[in-house]
Amino acid sequence: MKPIVISMPGNEAMAAELVQRLDGECGAATVRRFPDGESYVRVESALEGRHAVIVCTLDQPDDKLVPLLLLASAARDSGARSVGLVAPYLAYMRQDTRFHPGETISAQHVAAWISSRFDWLVTVDPHLHRINELSQVYTIPAFAVHAADNLAQWLRTHVRQPLLIGPDEESMQWVEQVAGSADAPFVVLRKTRRGDRDVQVSVPDVERWRSHTPVLVDDIVSTGRTMIETVVHLRRAGLAAPVCLAVHAVFAQTAFDDLRAAGSADIASCDTIAHPSNRIRLGASLAAAVLPLLKHAGQRTSLAFPSL
Repeated sequence: MKPIVISMPGNEAMAAELVQRLDGECGAATVRRFPDGESYVRVESALEGRHAVIVCTLDQPDDKLVPLLLLASAARDSGARSVGLVAPYLAYMRQDTRFHPGETISAQHVAAWISSRFDWLVTVDPHLHRINELSQVYTIPAFAVHAADNLAQWLRTHVRQPLLIGPDEESMQWVEQVAGSADAPFVVLRKTRRGDRDVQVSVPDVERWRSHTPVLVDDIVSTGRTMIETVVHLRRAGLAAPVCLAVHAVFAQTAFDDLRAAGSADIASCDTIAHPSNRIRLGASLAAAVLPLLKHAGQRTSLAFPSL
């Protein structure tokens, strides 16, 4: 039978694309809040014996996690053969160790919650640092789609003579992958962070790159302060207005407008989080990752799922 794809609110576009690419059916669910703020969830599609795929990107995760977990439970209560999660953006990967006494390692706990309700997970380029693989915290099959080839294809089509620039050392892995796929040169800058919104970026000698179009690449743009600081420095160095490229367009508060005002020539992002900058579609890549997991999920019928 065809899988049933169910969208959490705000994920309808990605869910519709996955329905087509998975040769699935569009499922229906009601997700709303009671007046007291508690979540109400109801599955409206027949799921008995069917594979259910729930689509929910996890920006603003505190508003989404409780109804998402309830929806997964409702799907299982409705007789779904398996319940999988497509979360193009995966939250709660930042706190991956205990930096100060008394802190909790939230990456482990959120992974445990999701693992308790779902059979598998597909996401896009999670922010892995001290956690090297999702399997270190997720106990279900968890697959990370890499967007480097998609970013590189967009660059080849839209940017002349790109010079890829990583705004800090942590961006090295993204920049190197995209540069290799786009057959373009790259440099990585050094960043000193004094606070959440106080960042200083050191720009290397870029005289040799004046004929190139600078392209800032990062996996997540949240406050945008690192990119903004880098744009300002590159413009002062006499380079062309840079293109800013992101996998995940978090863009908290006024970050997007601030980045445009700083002097960026263009801003493009993947469609992992709905945003006006979305220009790079990942539906085909996500569907390709989901298909083998659906096949495998059919063999996982004996798993027991504990109550929360």
